Amino acid sequence: MASPDSPSAGVPGGGADVYDILERRRTDYYAVFDDVDGEDLATWRRAEAFVDEVAPGAADAWDSATYDRDLVRGMGAADLLADGIEHPELTRISPLAAGLVNMEFSRGDGSLGTILAVQGGLALRTLALFGSAAQQERWLHALARGEVLGAFALTEPDHGSDSVSLETQARRDGDGWLLRGAKKWIGNGASGGITFVWARVDDEGADDHGAVRCFLVEQTAPGYTGTVIAGKGALRGIHQAHIRLDDVRVRSDDVLPGAASFRDASRVLYATRTGVAWSALGHATACYETALAYSQQRMQFGKPLARFQMVQERLTGMLETLTSMQLYCRRLADLEAAGRLRPTQASLAKFHNTRAARRVASTARDMLGGNGILLENGVMQHMADIEAIHTYEGTESIQALLIGRDITGVGAFA
Repeated sequence: MASPDSPSAGVPGGGADVYDILERRRTDYYAVFDDVDGEDLATWRRAEAFVDEVAPGAADAWDSATYDRDLVRGMGAADLLADGIEHPELTRISPLAAGLVNMEFSRGDGSLGTILAVQGGLALRTLALFGSAAQQERWLHALARGEVLGAFALTEPDHGSDSVSLETQARRDGDGWLLRGAKKWIGNGASGGITFVWARVDDEGADDHGAVRCFLVEQTAPGYTGTVIAGKGALRGIHQAHIRLDDVRVRSDDVLPGAASFRDASRVLYATRTGVAWSALGHATACYETALAYSQQRMQFGKPLARFQMVQERLTGMLETLTSMQLYCRRLADLEAAGRLRPTQASLAKFHNTRAARRVASTARDMLGGNGILLENGVMQHMADIEAIHTYEGTESIQALLIGRDITGVGAFA
């Protein structure tokens, strides 16, 4: 449609340079989610309403690379941060509902999806799985309501894919511990909240020497420095931090008793890996629906793009890919609900869906032509954010090696 505010309005060739292409269409060609009902449907619709409400502010935050912490509190107030975590003090939602919330957040804005992944999927899940009764009493509801921001500090500047080799040290000191090391790419790590720091015990002669433990650290603790990482080209509406731990003292009561090895950290990562597959689906859905709407409104050679054979073929290819992503996610949810989901099955879904989302976004951007690079049309932002989720929670190569080891019985990590 033509915009009266356009610089070209009222002159020959000014035409239609504003398009109504961001509306949600709930694309589901194979009726993969057609049977969602009851509490699952109510949770899904609540997530949609939240995204619609915050979308303008979230877009501004992405554009200006600012972190609006009210978004986290809003998610908590809407009871959308529990991420399917099983805990008697948290609202229980099914794996399907948790996935649909993740999908919907990322369809709206990738930073929203990552806020959910960090606050709920990583921080809240770590506390719920491994925290003591006292730790949970103090922090569980505060994290679930978004009143306190939580971070999960595993990745280090020198250890990303090989995070099992983490070097951050935890040394016993009297009746407490001293933490020393560095972490990088830590969402909420400079938010003023709490951080779950994974560190290796350095205590020669002790039974747990060399073991990986998790420590609850308040970010106001002396020696804790969280610096926001600037210059990101993706997920600009949430801050990641570079953390320095310079002999940060924590009490013995700040050790999470349920976390005693790297395997425990992996339990959290496996759970959030399914969330990345759903997040990729959300991004791809937005890109496809935007491209479809644009093709029906954009006029070229006297007719809408949708009437061109090449465009219809591209839309069909995108729908094919999107439908396969939906089938992966639905099967993930069903397996998880039945207690049969294996870690490598989550890896395969992440491997497939982030790669597939990249293809859909690339095609959508190309179909929009020059308009495809405008942030106001959504696709370029989704395209950038997909690059981030393609990497985090395990790169494409790491997922392939995990799956390869599972199907061949041979590890090829080194």
